[in-house]
Amino acid sequence: MTMLAPRPASTVTPTAKRRNTPPTAPPQARQQQPHAVRIGRRTSVAIGLTTVIGLVAFGWPLVAGTSSILVAHASDAPWLFALLLALVLAVVLAEVADGALDAKGVALLGVLSATAAALRPFGSGHAGFEPMWIVVVLGGRALGPGFGFCLGSIGMFASAVLTGGVGPWLPFQMLGAAWIGLGAGLLPRASGRRELALLAGYSGIACIAYGFLLNLWFWPFLTVDSGFPAALSYVPGAAMVDNLHHWLLFCLTTSLGFDLPRAALTIALVFIAGRQVLTALRRASRRAAFHAPVVFTASDDAAAP
Repeated sequence: MTMLAPRPASTVTPTAKRRNTPPTAPPQARQQQPHAVRIGRRTSVAIGLTTVIGLVAFGWPLVAGTSSILVAHASDAPWLFALLLALVLAVVLAEVADGALDAKGVALLGVLSATAAALRPFGSGHAGFEPMWIVVVLGGRALGPGFGFCLGSIGMFASAVLTGGVGPWLPFQMLGAAWIGLGAGLLPRASGRRELALLAGYSGIACIAYGFLLNLWFWPFLTVDSGFPAALSYVPGAAMVDNLHHWLLFCLTTSLGFDLPRAALTIALVFIAGRQVLTALRRASRRAAFHAPVVFTASDDAAAP
């Protein structure tokens, strides 16, 4: 009987080993989430400057004196609108200068901004239901805080132009939407159900905070002299604590009925479509290769004598 000698292990070709072992990506590459817009140095400066100006614009009535002409945003809204547009453009140009945003990123920003603008009329003015916030939250989460900042502000501006809602309230709406997109991109890392739960909780808090914050642009008009109840009215020159107390009571009494439906709808959409939308946006970011370096090489015809 003939015995067959076992094949030495050294004769197994490297090709067979590679065929039996599926290739795996490095752990660092698997954990890194693709972002279309990074927060670089120039972007941080632009966003920080916009945030400071926005906080001053929102909170000025709380510290203004009784003789201030800006106490009710009577004359600062047009200047704030022009300044905000310039600062949003500065954020985009800063990303282009840093190489983090190219023509593909600008195109994706335009598509998502148009989507948010198209969704807003479906719920605006109806008990606070506004489906556009799902685009801002998921876009900022999947594509980065800088992208989310631009998406929120540009999407709000486009929706105002689409619906004819351009007015002194628009710069404050743009700032609020930009901060929501920025915050979504700055959330800690998570995956699967934990990520959806994190986004749902953030969406609920952000939608309510947005409504409370937007009240500040017109609430200083509501004073006792205009016939508004003293407990809810703005008191020019009063202590900040007193006006904050009146503002919170005003929000809880008037706008909370619109803020809660907005939050509930956004939370529901996160659980219904969040996973699919995040996957699609991240796949689009990978295929667009926003972070791939551009290398120019000489062609064979140019190298030939």
